[in-house]
Formats: sequence, structure tokens, C-alpha cells
Amino acid sequence: MGQEKIRVAVVFGGRSTEHAVSCASAGLILSAIDHDRYEVLPIGIATDGRWVLVSGDPARLALSPGSVPSVESVAVPGSEITPVGGSAGSGLRVTSPDSVPRDLGAVDVVLPLLHGAYGEDGTIQGLLEMTGTRYAGAGVFASAAGMDKEYMKLLMSARGLPAGPYVVVRDREWRSGSGSGERKRILDEIAELGWPVFVKPARGGSSIGITRVSAFEELEEAIEAARVHDPKVLVEAAVDGIEVECAVLEGLDGGPPEASVPGQVVVDPGSEFYDFEAKYLASATTMRIPAPVPDSAVAEIRRLACAAFDAISCEGLARVDFFYTTTGQVLVNEINTMPGMTPASGFPMMWAASGLPLPQLVDRIIQTALRKRPGLRLATRGAGLAVAAGPRAVLGLP
Repeated sequence: MGQEKIRVAVVFGGRSTEHAVSCASAGLILSAIDHDRYEVLPIGIATDGRWVLVSGDPARLALSPGSVPSVESVAVPGSEITPVGGSAGSGLRVTSPDSVPRDLGAVDVVLPLLHGAYGEDGTIQGLLEMTGTRYAGAGVFASAAGMDKEYMKLLMSARGLPAGPYVVVRDREWRSGSGSGERKRILDEIAELGWPVFVKPARGGSSIGITRVSAFEELEEAIEAARVHDPKVLVEAAVDGIEVECAVLEGLDGGPPEASVPGQVVVDPGSEFYDFEAKYLASATTMRIPAPVPDSAVAEIRRLACAAFDAISCEGLARVDFFYTTTGQVLVNEINTMPGMTPASGFPMMWAASGLPLPQLVDRIIQTALRKRPGLRLATRGAGLAVAAGPRAVLGLP
């Protein structure tokens, strides 16, 4: 009799503006996961917050100019996942009209491939910790800190990591009105950054809601556009240089984090900057791996990537974004605690270039999660696969 497969719930979609990117990430992971070793339970979170059973067909989750995937498009008709209770604890059950409810049972680990708010920001991580369920990726604090660009930058600065100048536009100050001293002070501080600047939601991702502003007259409109996605806005000074990314994985058996070969983001010539269309839809946007920077800069980028990972107490995986300036300086821009996993995403490409192809990368992310105790996160050393062989965590999800 063969060994029982490890049961993995792949959760994707979600309520954020990055819903489609999350679906595309799930598509790539579902195509790469070792189905001989893992039993996969694909669960989608619809844009209205419903949890549903979905098709695990990767081809239906591809992101392209003519196809934007969604959970609704791959949901099993009439099915909705609801929690069930009893003396044995909580679990998952699919309820469908005119059919007998079907239990989904327990899982060993959750792979929360959610980007942006209501997923990457510590919310689902807290839910999973409350249910005693193991999950991949950063914990509650690191997820929340990594999502909020203001506090992420504060933590990075507290650890002495170099970053570019920025201004935070808070809701209360901005709502005080165009004639107020608060708003004038904010606009004056932004003007001191110089032009151009990049205006972005403080807790956004995938470059959604970002505007490149070249003159003072365009500023208020750009801030209002970002506020559609988040009442708190970040305005960053433009940096003269190239964009470089570096992927990070939690170290094995309690060791220090490990950084990939860095890659340069090469933006489609028809794109003004690295916005959503350039990231995921423009055919000429790509990654140049390794990044065309001196060996000394490569070493510094990898060092800073691991330092940024530790600065927010990250776990599992992350992608750290940098600027390499024309003067040879390396600046940390931001960290992504659940980086994109689409075919166009840098994270899997950089690890593949570093000698860790996608199937092995997915396996390592899952195995790292299985080594952690359920509940309040605490990394354990040398737990190995014994954790996976023990009783499965019961997953109670709304």
C-alpha cells in the first residue's frame, strides 16, 4: 500500500484588485505541483468573498490580453464551501442545490496564493492560525508589514537598509481640503522630491492604481486615483537607474534565508513604466537574468534581499525589489511576501536560473510550511516530514 499523499489546499482569487493575477499564479502552480506526491484541493475566493470549489485546470487560469481569469469563471456550478462543526471540530463541506452535502475533509497545509488586500496582508494568515492550520508563506505580522508600504519602509530604515525618499499621504490629512494647511504641507513635501514621482496606493500591488506624475499640476488627480484603491497613498521619488528583483526563500532546517540570482526588469518599450499591462500583458516585457550589474552589486543585492526578509520577520518566500542607480548605489524599494507566480513573474524565473526549477521550488515552499507548528507561528528546527506524517490539521474556513 502506497504512502498517503500530502493534502494541499491551493487558495486563490480573493477580493482584491489583484484577483486575476492570483488566478494566474494558481494556474502555474497547479501545472507544476507533483500530483504523485500531493493531493490538491483547489479553492477559489470569489470577488464577493464567497469560498467555492473550483476547477483545477491550469489552462483556464491563464492571463493574457484576451483572457482575464477569475474564480467565477472556473467555479463548480452551484457549489459553495461552508464550515461545519461538531464534536470532532470544524471542517469543510461543499453544498450544492438538490444534492447531498459532500465533506471535503481536512488538509495538511494551505498554499494561500492571494495577492493584495484580504489575503497577502495577514488576514487569511490570522484565520489559518486561529484554526490551527499550517500554511505557506509569511505570518500575520510580516504579511501586514509587507503589504503596508509605509511601515515596510520604516522597518527597513530601522534596520539600516538604504531606500529612496518618499512622502505618505494619509486620509485624514488629505480630506481636510484643498484650502487647508495640511494638504498644502503634503503637496509641498512631495514637490521637494523632484519630478517625476510615482503615486501609488500604500497597500496595493501589481502596479494597480499607480500613476507617474511629471508636474505639480497632475499631482492631486493622481493621488485621488490611488485613493480609489486605498485611502492611504505613498508618493515616491523617481530613481535614475534600473529595476532589479531578487527572490528569497526561507533557509533549510532553521538556516538563514537564501537569495536567488537577481534579475533586471526590462519593460516593453511601449509602456511608460512597469504598470499592470507592462507586467502581465505586454509581450516585450521580460526579465534579464542575471541582471547586468557588477559582481559586487549582485552580492550586495542578494545580501540586502536576505536582510529585508529578516527585517519584517518574513517566512517561506518573498521577492525583494531594488533600484540599481547610475551611480552604482543599491536601494531597496519594497518586499512582496506572496510574489506573483505567473509565467511572466520574476520569482519562479529567478529561481529556475539559480538551479531550482518550478516543481522543486513548489515542493520546497510546501515542505517548509509543513515543518512549522500549527497555530501561532514559530519556526522549528529539524522537524522534517515527521510533521506531515502526523494527524492532519482540521481546516475550518468561512
